[in-house]
Amino acid sequence: MNDMNPVGAKTIAPDLPSLAISVRGLAKRYGTVAALDGIDLDVPRGMIFGILGPNGAGKTTLIRLLATLARPDGGTASVMGHDVASNPQAVRGVIALTGQFASLDEDLTGRENLVMFARLWGFSASAAKTRANELLAAFELSDASRKQVKSYSGGMRRRLDIAASLIVTPGVLFLDEPTTGLDPKARQGVWKMIRSLAQFGVTILLTTQYLEEADQLAARIAVIDRGRKIAEGTSRELKSAIGSGFLHVALGDHKRMDEAEKILEKALGAPVQRSAEGAQLSVVAGSTRAANEALGVLISAGIELSDFSMGSPSLDEVFFALTGQPVEEESPGEAS
Repeated sequence: MNDMNPVGAKTIAPDLPSLAISVRGLAKRYGTVAALDGIDLDVPRGMIFGILGPNGAGKTTLIRLLATLARPDGGTASVMGHDVASNPQAVRGVIALTGQFASLDEDLTGRENLVMFARLWGFSASAAKTRANELLAAFELSDASRKQVKSYSGGMRRRLDIAASLIVTPGVLFLDEPTTGLDPKARQGVWKMIRSLAQFGVTILLTTQYLEEADQLAARIAVIDRGRKIAEGTSRELKSAIGSGFLHVALGDHKRMDEAEKILEKALGAPVQRSAEGAQLSVVAGSTRAANEALGVLISAGIELSDFSMGSPSLDEVFFALTGQPVEEESPGEAS
């Protein structure tokens, strides 16, 4: 993405509240299920704030409530100083939302999509074309602007979808799993764009299923599980809270992973996490002595180790330690 200001020349007035989002005891039920059960949250203006949680934790429900797409059953929430329950129209005037699925017309070109959205916002025909060209340039889509969106790659569609949400400069941009399904190169491109938006003063609240994404982007992270916030802090703070004595073990024979996992759990009295590729086991050891003893038990059992190390936990391991489960990709339509 180039150095052009993607949100235009508009600046945020100094009299706006220091907190872009303030939430107290927010609750939402669907039948007998508590999707959110008393969430508290403060997001300073201009911050990238990450929301992590397993499937069904309440991430998307939180976004929907803050974006006034659903009404809370309890608690309060305000966005840029506007209460989501009593003044939803004002909230809608200061936010933009990009959901998990693109809201584009695939039969139109990229430029036509942006011009259409600008016209819906009340831009004149000439102003709509100007704004569309600005956004196409900012998101490096000018060369593809005359092509139908159906011919775009996943990364190009995602960039255009987010560009469409920035026709009018928002105070807060909600990104619900913005890089799901993208390849690593396209994901890096979206990350660059998100950082650029934050530099120009847009507050960004993002949910993600990629722990690396939160690690790379978010200044602060809240972990929610079963509708409750169970931890919050910077990535470093969350890792420090879990401890530094993590034992990482890679096996020479992957067929003995189950056996090795049971041995480590018994020896160290802590749950063992497998890496996403299933090639490494990680567990809280607490001390070098305890780790050495556990490694000795593995070796005595005839389990070949290709590598092992002690160190700080990854964000994935923090997530597992907090929730008892790894982050898993959500299926379409699944409540989150």
